[in-house]
Amino acid sequence: MRPGDSVALVTPAGPVPPEQLDAATAALEAWGLTVKRFASAGNRHPGLPYLADTDERRAADFQAAWLEPAVAAVISARGGYGTQRMLDLVDWPALRVAGPKIFTGASDVTALHDAIAVHLGLPTLFSPMPAAPFWDELAGAGLRSALFDPARPIVLRGTALVPGTARGVTTGGNLSLLAASVGTPEHRPRDGAIALLEDVTEAPYRIDRMLTQLLRSGWFAGVTGIVLGSWTDCGKPDSVRAVLLDRLAPLGVPILEEAGFGHLPGSATVPLGVPATLDGETLTVDGR
Repeated sequence: MRPGDSVALVTPAGPVPPEQLDAATAALEAWGLTVKRFASAGNRHPGLPYLADTDERRAADFQAAWLEPAVAAVISARGGYGTQRMLDLVDWPALRVAGPKIFTGASDVTALHDAIAVHLGLPTLFSPMPAAPFWDELAGAGLRSALFDPARPIVLRGTALVPGTARGVTTGGNLSLLAASVGTPEHRPRDGAIALLEDVTEAPYRIDRMLTQLLRSGWFAGVTGIVLGSWTDCGKPDSVRAVLLDRLAPLGVPILEEAGFGHLPGSATVPLGVPATLDGETLTVDGR
């Protein structure tokens, strides 16, 4: 992207207070971008206050943003809940005809990352969101670099929970959304992939349940490596680590933990759907 480009700020899930939406708009405008906000941005569902607007309006605005020729990127303002509710209302064939866009977001927006990968075959950016609680200067700098300087390598560093090396295409996102996708059109085995996983406010037994569901559904079939981000407010770190080891170590693939993405200040931006290398304590994204 370049200064002067237009971006669409969308709310596919939860509502955003007006002052936070204005702050998110200002943050993007400070990068030299022209920000277009659609009707559902700043709205609230008339009967379900945890949604930004009706499913039909959120889907229509996401679709309109993608189909707008002048829009170079579609940026999710925040997560929350509700993205899955609108997926079946999107005209995916029309989006394919319109051609590729940059798409960014995280958390509940994992559902859209998966849908774009399945229905459009495009990579996306699993990134901090400018109206979300963990947005800060460092998180914004990472997203800005990914947008404006894509040739710069993205390197995540962490701790080897299970040592080893692997190559694969990045996939994944928020664990609870991935588990909730089992049985939907977006659910598929991640053969040949390096899986990225994170979550927030999920007790260890619920993390166990969601990993078990993905394991039983075949989601991990063919995964070459696993990279774990933050588990903010998910209980004692040792308890979470014990669950992750119990459920994932039997896969026999290298696992990197505490890799600096997810629900935490300064969260990294990580491309999904692109080749990457996991080597000991480092994940290097090869291309975008």
